[in-house]
Amino acid sequence: MKKVSIVTVNFNHSHITEALLASIALKNTYANLEIIVVDNASSVNPVPQWKLKYQGITFIRSNSNLGFAGGNNLGIKAAKGDYLFLINNDTEITEGLVEGLVGILDTHPEVGMVSPKIKYFDEPDTLQYAGYTPMNYYTARNSCIGMFEKDNGQYDQLVGKTGFVHGAAMMVKREAIDKVGLMAENYFLYYEELDWCDRIKQRGFEAWVNMKVTIYHKESVSVGKKSALKEYFMNRNRILFTRRNAPFIKRMVFYCHYMFLVLPRNMWHNYKNGNKSYNKQLYRAIWWNITNDRDSPYLGYEL
Repeated sequence: MKKVSIVTVNFNHSHITEALLASIALKNTYANLEIIVVDNASSVNPVPQWKLKYQGITFIRSNSNLGFAGGNNLGIKAAKGDYLFLINNDTEITEGLVEGLVGILDTHPEVGMVSPKIKYFDEPDTLQYAGYTPMNYYTARNSCIGMFEKDNGQYDQLVGKTGFVHGAAMMVKREAIDKVGLMAENYFLYYEELDWCDRIKQRGFEAWVNMKVTIYHKESVSVGKKSALKEYFMNRNRILFTRRNAPFIKRMVFYCHYMFLVLPRNMWHNYKNGNKSYNKQLYRAIWWNITNDRDSPYLGYEL
């Protein structure tokens, strides 16, 4: 039986993380499991109390907020598993989840990473993720299959290749990580799992989805459904992702598409919806990409 390391990252939401740990304790039936929780420099350090409360769980405290990729990378470095199951702290697992994903990786050597069906926790009959379409690098857009649809079992037979796994819940083979390295930390927030997935596929692995197993996601607990933070990172990292992964011609087309269509449209929407201050974040997103190499570290001062 392969060892599975569950890795999750906490930032200022200890009660949410504890709900995840409770769901693992209640619902997990996979025996060879370790759990690693990384606290990403929360304002109040929960690790000392957690170490007293939870036996057999590894807790890591970062002295600075390393973002989604950096926090998970800390956990990956400490993990001993053959498979690493990276899940958001605002998720809750279901029975058979780990076994269902392990079964894919065990029986399909070509698969490097796999995600389950993801449903909204607050609307448990509604899908968030049933796979992704491939990326259109001319526009840096793709689609999330099934998102906001009522789950009537219409995707339950879907077990196979997908454009991308989902960052909220992705199980990755150690072999794939050894070949491509850790997630790129300069994204800080958003797009890093897409970049990682692209790199893993470029090394000959496939990304799969297994819709026979489910996880529930409390979407946007940490960032919010709309915020200046989200506006900045979604735009900055959409450009960065294209710089790092798109072929030259497609990259040039994307730059024109973004500057002459996406930017004016987003600025108008922000103005119309009373979010004029968000337009400053659009300019900052572009300026970061103009003044930084695609591998430049995120230094945390842009906002």
